[in-house]
Amino acid sequence: MMNRRQLSVADNVSQADLGQALALRLGFDPQALTEFQQRRIFGYYLPVAFWIYAQAQLRQSCLMVGINGPQGSGKSTLTAQLVFLLEKLGLRAVTVSVDDFYLTHMEQNALAAAHPGNPYLEYRGYPGTHDVALGKHTLKALKESEAGVGIQIPVYDKSQHGGRGDRAPLSAWRKVTGPFDVLLIEGWMLGFTPQFHGSLTDPHLTIVDSKLGAYRAWHDLMDAWLVLKISDPTWVYRWRAEAEANMKVAGKPGLSEAEIKDYIDRFMPAYQSYLPGLYARELLAGRQMTLEMGEDRLPLYGPTV
Repeated sequence: MMNRRQLSVADNVSQADLGQALALRLGFDPQALTEFQQRRIFGYYLPVAFWIYAQAQLRQSCLMVGINGPQGSGKSTLTAQLVFLLEKLGLRAVTVSVDDFYLTHMEQNALAAAHPGNPYLEYRGYPGTHDVALGKHTLKALKESEAGVGIQIPVYDKSQHGGRGDRAPLSAWRKVTGPFDVLLIEGWMLGFTPQFHGSLTDPHLTIVDSKLGAYRAWHDLMDAWLVLKISDPTWVYRWRAEAEANMKVAGKPGLSEAEIKDYIDRFMPAYQSYLPGLYARELLAGRQMTLEMGEDRLPLYGPTV
């Protein structure tokens, strides 16, 4: 682990240099960036990377950053670029998704059978469909990792069972070696807190809401938050369709158009119930960046910190 008080790599790396390196990584021509590409690099990825870098300087141990953003909003792409940029700045970073901690296919079927008729617990996605204990164990292991110690990160294969998914076998889990300066964890419902039924839009959400409190085991580990705020949750339909199309291009089975609509329909009540509360408060005072996103998955304005 680096001593951040002595770390000066960022002082010697210009935004222009980082922007050029990232442009090449993304397959862009650094000398002929389009307006969209410039906004993506200099108005999004770089400001977030430098903010995380600054947060890391305040700690002598691994910084864990929780990232909330709707499904399909580009969280996985963002975190991949952040790992690259942070390494250029001299920090070792690793990223995980709450999707890594879904229940196994068998466990998910058992959960659905225990709550017949509840559309939110029928398939993966909602609070209650994750192995919270597995997630906490993995996050703590990553955050507290020591030099040379290997850690296995669960992998969830969404292509299994006709697109319904299953946890990959242990032999296929990601293997990483600590220590890390920054741990990024992202998820569509990360940071949601129980509403205790007062503002729920659907009675089927009652059992989901009761399960949400368990996720405090994850939230309590966070040292900072990044919130990708949207004004219209229906954008998720198009974003999800694009993600499924990319899976098919990669040779993996994905959901059909009708299945995509059915899948996202089940998440709209959660967005309606939980996003207003999430956007109305700070998850950690003074240690949160909020970006108001557009339908093109880029910030509309500068960050709110």
